[in-house]
Amino acid sequence: MINIKNQEVIKAFGSRVRELRISQNLSQEELANSAGIPISQVGRIERGEINPTLSTIHALSSALNLNIERLFVK
Repeated sequence: MINIKNQEVIKAFGSRVRELRISQNLSQEELANSAGIPISQVGRIERGEINPTLSTIHALSSALNLNIERLFVK
């Protein structure tokens, strides 16, 4: 269970990852393969169900060919 104070931030992060993935016409599977993480983990991140580690966030930014800051700021 996610701590209530972090839930809003985690959901917003997941929504941002989904937005960026879709803007690049990538499927969850393609993003997962590029980032080297399980597809189920991508889905859980996008739904705001888990709090990804810094290394996972870095892998996502690399797979999306973006500076890590772009995952947090529009």
